[in-house]
Amino acid sequence: MAKWGQGDPRWIVEEREDGTNVNNWHWTERDATVWSKGKLRELLVGIAMENEAGRCEISELKQVEGEASCSSRKGKLIFFYEWNIKLSWKGTVKESGAKHKGLIEIPNLSEENDVDDTEVNVSKKKGDGDILKDLMKTTGTTKVREALGEYLKALKTEFTAGMILPTRAVTTQELTVERTLAENSLQVQASPVALGVRIPTVALHLTELFDTTVEQLYSIFTVKDLVQKFSKSPAVLEAEKGGKFQMFDGNITGEYVELLTNRKIIMKWRCRNWPEEHYATVALSFVPAPGQTELQLDCKGVPVCKEENTKFCWQKQHFEEIKGLLQLTTQNA
Repeated sequence: MAKWGQGDPRWIVEEREDGTNVNNWHWTERDATVWSKGKLRELLVGIAMENEAGRCEISELKQVEGEASCSSRKGKLIFFYEWNIKLSWKGTVKESGAKHKGLIEIPNLSEENDVDDTEVNVSKKKGDGDILKDLMKTTGTTKVREALGEYLKALKTEFTAGMILPTRAVTTQELTVERTLAENSLQVQASPVALGVRIPTVALHLTELFDTTVEQLYSIFTVKDLVQKFSKSPAVLEAEKGGKFQMFDGNITGEYVELLTNRKIIMKWRCRNWPEEHYATVALSFVPAPGQTELQLDCKGVPVCKEENTKFCWQKQHFEEIKGLLQLTTQNA
């Protein structure tokens, strides 16, 4: 029998306000399926490759079937994922200007295989253009595997944040380290890190024409059901001043700063992989045009290293998907 005050630390209830899963001993599991679909789309769609013969780009995530999850037991993380992925690619032959399309199939991305050994099959529709297929089978396959590696890295770091709860001992150690670092920084007085880091940013200005009315386009950005349709993922929307929003499985979050019905939307906006607590300011202006609506986007405060990703997010995941939704709505009318 253990003496009073002693015992297996796994069963000792520490002084935690939440009182949850003390010392990470109990089994917990988190479903990563929805998050993974959004992350795979973000990493794979838009991959481009080019050589002297032509240029190719992955244009669409046609299918992603499977599941992913992460479990925690005794302070260890256990990952399970199994995916069957189909992508569309398109390319242009430089000499002739001929355009060709094809498919990429990843039949078994799972924890049983190393990502470098993951099967990636490239095919092309009938006709010429084998030089583009060769480009996709070489450079394209390499870039796809690199993107899959980034997905697995994010699954094991970004998605699992908070699953391993700090114990009192660990928390004390972290506070000691932080205090020591802070004291050293103050003594050196050579770096502004202790006072916060200034993030280099850029501003984006994009315009796009949509074959719809101002009212319809405005509603696509403010009505939950329509946001979920064009983003093909769950969303949370409080379309009012100070209201929060969350889109693309939580990859995009922010807050509405101002809404002028059918005229303008101003919001604080960020991607999940941006520096913590850093937001850009996005202004969407809806300008009527004959038979169309021009959307003017001004985005200030984008981290320099995320400029291209942010452009892609708006042009591909917003504008193109919204046009697809409008086209489908017109066909069904």
